[in-house]
Amino acid sequence: MEYAKNILETIGNTPLVKLNTLVNDIDALVLAKYETFNPGNSVKDRMALKMIEDAEKDGRLQPGGTIIEGTSGNTGMGLALAAIVKGYKLICVMADKQSKEKMDILRAVGAKVMVCPTNVEPDDPRSYYSVSKRLAEETPNSWYVNQYDNPSNAQAHYESTGPEIWEQTKGKVTHFIVGVGTGGTISGVGKYLKEQNPNVKIWGIDTYGSVFKKYHETGIFDENEIYSYVTEGIGEDILPKNVDFSIIDGFTKVTDKDAAVYTQKLAKEEGMFLGNSAGAAIKGLLQLKEHFTKEDVVVVLFHDHGSRYVGKMFNDDWMRERGFLDEEISKAQDLFKNRTTKELVTVKTEELVSHAVERMRNFQISQIPVVDTEGFVGSIDESTLFSAFLDDKNMNSVPVKEVMKAPFPVVNANTSLEEISGLIKNGNQAVLVHLENGKHHIITKHDIISHIK
Repeated sequence: MEYAKNILETIGNTPLVKLNTLVNDIDALVLAKYETFNPGNSVKDRMALKMIEDAEKDGRLQPGGTIIEGTSGNTGMGLALAAIVKGYKLICVMADKQSKEKMDILRAVGAKVMVCPTNVEPDDPRSYYSVSKRLAEETPNSWYVNQYDNPSNAQAHYESTGPEIWEQTKGKVTHFIVGVGTGGTISGVGKYLKEQNPNVKIWGIDTYGSVFKKYHETGIFDENEIYSYVTEGIGEDILPKNVDFSIIDGFTKVTDKDAAVYTQKLAKEEGMFLGNSAGAAIKGLLQLKEHFTKEDVVVVLFHDHGSRYVGKMFNDDWMRERGFLDEEISKAQDLFKNRTTKELVTVKTEELVSHAVERMRNFQISQIPVVDTEGFVGSIDESTLFSAFLDDKNMNSVPVKEVMKAPFPVVNANTSLEEISGLIKNGNQAVLVHLENGKHHIITKHDIISHIK
C-alpha cells in the first residue's frame, strides 16, 4: 500500500501545467509551477516545514513550544499544518490588508491570529514585524520564525522546488519568473537553476509601493518608493536577507489593478483559480515577452489558491470600488448601475444650518440638495458652509435658505458622461440624475474620478 504517514509528507512534487489562452502572443512554451497542490494550498508549505525542522535540530524550537510569525497568511498556513502534526502552538501576526479568508482559514486550523495596521513603518511598534518580535520576547518557550531573514526559507526551495523544476523540464528551463516577497522562493530556486545552467534567467515580479526593483537596479533603498498597495504576497518595504539580488537578473513591476484583473483572467480563461500574486506574475510575464524566443521554456510559479481572495479579487463589487473593472462608462446610469440606489439625502429650506452640518457628518457627504414643497430649490456644500461660518460664527442657527446656493443641475439617466463632467467643471459641485421611478441619484466629482481608468 502507498500512503503518506501524515499530511506533511504530501508537501512538494507539484505539477507543471502549460498555459494557453493568456500567452497566445508569446512564442515560448510557458509552464506554471502549480503550488496550490501542496496541502496548505501554497508554496509556503515547503519553507514552513523546513524552517521548523531546522529549528528543531538546533534547539531553537523545543517540545510543546509556541511558534510566532508575521505572515501574509500562506506561511502561517504551512506553519499551522506542521504545528498540528508536531504538537506546537502557533500565533500568526498579520497586516490588516490581508484578506478575511486568510485570517479565517488560519483560525480554522487552530492558530491564534493578531491583526496589525498596514500603513505604519516597519520599526513602528504597531507593525506586524515589531509585534511578532515583541510577542516572541514575552512568550515563554517560544520561537520567532522570521521568514524574511531565516536562511531555511531559501534553502527549502534550493532543495525541493528548484530540483523539481529542473527535472520536470528535463533541464530545458530557460527562464524562471516569480513574485518576490520574503525572497526565499526566487533565491533558492534561482541559485539551484543557475548552478545547473548559468544561462537560466531569473526574473522577479515586484509591485508599485515596493523597493525591490529600484534597489536591484541602482543599489539605492528609496523610501519615497514605499507606499501602501493592494496586491498581497509580493513586494516589501524592507530588504529581507533571503533576497539574493546577485541571483536575480531583473524585476518588472505590476500595478494593483493589473494584478487583480489578471487574477480573474487566470480563472476565467485558463481555469486556474489562483491567488493575487499569480495575477501579478502572469501580467509580469506578459510584460517581459520580448525577452523570450520560440526555443525558450519559461516557468512561472503560482503561489496560492483563489479561495483566499473570494471577498476581494473575485468579488466584482470590491473590484468596482477600486476602479479595477474594465466597464464602459459613457452615461450617467453607468456610474451607478451596479449599486443599490440609496435614498437621496436632502435638507429643507427652513431647517437650520446645524441640521445640514449634522446630516453631512452622519452620511459622510460633502454636499446636499435643498428642497421645499416645489422640489429642488438650492444646494449646500462644504465650501458654502466654510465661507458662511467665516462670516458669522452663529451661522448654525440660521435657516438653510439664507446660505444656500443655486440648485444642482438635473439630468436624465442617458445623459453622457462628457456633458455631466462639463456641468461639474463649470462650477457645480454635483449633478442630480432623474430616475424612471421618480427618485434622484447624485453624481459628484468623486464619482467621476473613481471611474477614471
